Amino acid sequence: MSDTWTADLWFDPSCPYSRLTARWLAEAAHVRPISLRWRVMSLAVLNEGRDDDPEGDSEGYLWIPARICAAVQVEHGHDALGRFYDALWAAREHSGGERITGFEEALAHAGLPAELAQAGFADSYDGALRASHSTGLGLVGGEVGSPILAAAAPDGTRVAAVFGPVISQVPRGEAAGRLWDGTVLAAGTPGFHTIQGPPQAEIGD
Repeated sequence: MSDTWTADLWFDPSCPYSRLTARWLAEAAHVRPISLRWRVMSLAVLNEGRDDDPEGDSEGYLWIPARICAAVQVEHGHDALGRFYDALWAAREHSGGERITGFEEALAHAGLPAELAQAGFADSYDGALRASHSTGLGLVGGEVGSPILAAAAPDGTRVAAVFGPVISQVPRGEAAGRLWDGTVLAAGTPGFHTIQGPPQAEIGD
């Protein structure tokens, strides 16, 4: 039997902390037998019906990249979603902009049809977006945010599902592997609920 674990990560594509968690998982997969599977969730969906606007998104911009991610996930699968996610953030990190932009360019860089960018401006994939979001949220319950991580053992048994881990820097090498080990160990312990660290620091690399 394979000794490979499966890590499913639900993320809102605009969330910078989710991006750091995704980069950590990619690092951990170099030093631990982990197969990564990328899934979209949406802070816009999460915050529907609230009186406040925790993301400061009065224009509804967060819907656009989330809808495109849903279209990619539906039409081309989880690996393609991961490539698109990487391409989106590579462009943002290069430009230094505050928002995720350059959707057509990122799709092309990921080897995907540029016309999928049109999905961001329609509700055609909203059902798929909401379904993916609900699946992730249903694993942890409560009013958590992005990201959500689920870990399954090599035999397919789900061992853990957590909000986070939220990090402000990306561990490298064996440090990334140790964070994976600790996350799975803690979250997989019966009765485990929460670990709360110090206030979030400024995002680093």
